[in-house]
Amino acid sequence: MTESRHALIIANDRYADQGLKKLRAPAQDAAALEKVLHDPQIGDFEVEVVHNASADLMRRRIQGFFNDRRRADTLLLHFSCHGLKSESGELYFAASDTEPPLLAATAVPSQFVRSCMSVTRAGRSVLFLDCCYGGAFSRGSTSVRASGNVNVLESFAKDEPVSGRGWAVITASDSMEYAFEGNQLADDSSTPQPSVFTHAVVEGLETGEADLDADGRVSLDDLYEYVYLQVREQNPHQTPKKAAELHGELHLAHSRRGRIKIVAIPSPPSLQTAMSSEEVLTRQGAVLELQKRLQHTELPVAEGARQHLEEVARNDIQQIAGMASDALNKIRLAPSPDHLDFGLLQKGSTPHKQSVTMHGPPLARHCVAQPKQSWLRVDPTGSGLEVHVDTATEGRLSGDIVLKGVADESVIHVEAEVAPAHGSGGTGPGTGPSNGSRQPPHGGGDKPPTVVIGHPPPPNTPPVTHAPPNRTDRRAPTLAGAALALAVAAIGTLVVALQKAVVAIVERGEAGVHGSIEDTIREHGALTPLIVCLITGAVALIVGAVARHDLGTRQEHYTRQAARSTHTLTSLAKGLAIPALVLAVLAGIAYLVGSRHW
Repeated sequence: MTESRHALIIANDRYADQGLKKLRAPAQDAAALEKVLHDPQIGDFEVEVVHNASADLMRRRIQGFFNDRRRADTLLLHFSCHGLKSESGELYFAASDTEPPLLAATAVPSQFVRSCMSVTRAGRSVLFLDCCYGGAFSRGSTSVRASGNVNVLESFAKDEPVSGRGWAVITASDSMEYAFEGNQLADDSSTPQPSVFTHAVVEGLETGEADLDADGRVSLDDLYEYVYLQVREQNPHQTPKKAAELHGELHLAHSRRGRIKIVAIPSPPSLQTAMSSEEVLTRQGAVLELQKRLQHTELPVAEGARQHLEEVARNDIQQIAGMASDALNKIRLAPSPDHLDFGLLQKGSTPHKQSVTMHGPPLARHCVAQPKQSWLRVDPTGSGLEVHVDTATEGRLSGDIVLKGVADESVIHVEAEVAPAHGSGGTGPGTGPSNGSRQPPHGGGDKPPTVVIGHPPPPNTPPVTHAPPNRTDRRAPTLAGAALALAVAAIGTLVVALQKAVVAIVERGEAGVHGSIEDTIREHGALTPLIVCLITGAVALIVGAVARHDLGTRQEHYTRQAARSTHTLTSLAKGLAIPALVLAVLAGIAYLVGSRHW
């Protein structure tokens, strides 16, 4: 059963009730977390964001999120909002229309969330609570009092799920504490930044620093330990907590420590057998086939070929090993240019950008870009990456962007000089605010973000209440379905052609020496469906190839289910169209040869 991973992010920072303080972090939290969870090289989650929703919509989305799941599914639910405790001690999550005196009717109770987690069939369910907790509500009061214990974990640790394999809850703060946003509470009006807790989650996953045991994967325990240390270091008054009932280790993400990792599809058994042959020519042919697979648009196939070629380059005779090494050299990282000079820039001016093209097959273009300086910013493009220089700091700037692929590394060196802005104080054309009023790049951190090259950048749009649009394309599955329909049509017309041909042959045999097979075939119309079969079969193969090519070059536009559907449909189409074409060609040859002698 294929594993699937789904995440639901609920972020509320605007409330109709005046007593609920406006939160700064949730919108920023949702955008940052969505990006890192959705990234196929990190979390590889299908992500849905619900922003400033009503209590009714929140309940619908939460229950729908946990319904209709399978044991192979991993679910992650993230709350970034007010957490409120009623006078009876029940924990509620505030919605945009929550009225404090009417919590049961206008907020989402923790009991509801716990119930949904308990009955889901998903194998693993993880809940992140990054909430600013308020105390009990007094009758007639419309403001939150910060008193009393919220007992967050106790609200979720009462019942063990009946169907799934396990659950876990990580909360940003303990029962008596607020979840801080930076160094301040929610009523500050400064520029939005991610909360301390979610910022630590995003940074740990994005940089790979949360992979504490350096095994290439970030487990739930790894992430909690990392987040705990980061939060406590930045704010000693905030204590993350965890409760879990899990069987085995839960891996939440891939680690970006070291080179990028791709789960390889091994070479076919026939190819492995050929590489084990004692015949040199057979092994040479196998290396040529591995070279073709190395160019494949499906990265797991290409990675399997790369690993096989590395083994050949180490172990085979010099002639064969040389062929393998030459093939491997073609997938080395080849950025062009590898040195960027932005020249003289004015302080506070609009960030300048230059493009770098990544050459070679898909496997050579697929890499991780890690800027080493905070003034460097990298965005992926269809052909490579764009490099931006932040002009907040005066002086001579010199830095590097390290590219890490599956087999090697490369460096792009960047230089620029930032001169003082013309005039003092204000802003003018081509200038921005002074350094004193600028926010530090990348959410105030001193570590620039890691970027995966080979995937278009995520859209810079506000969170929406539906799945990200860049993974909802249906072009490839539609083309694959059309290819299958054409292949079925080719089989159908072939059957009709063969039936007519059989009738014509029988009739010609009964006619004795009179007549000819050519006239009889034409009289029964056997040639027309045969020609139609050849055309539809060929078109089916072409359409199927187009579907696979589109899927390979635009992988980020498709969900895993759409990709699996495309592969299944095109494989079926190929399995039907090729035999139909072979039989049609043989029938045509038999007709051309036999019509002269019968």
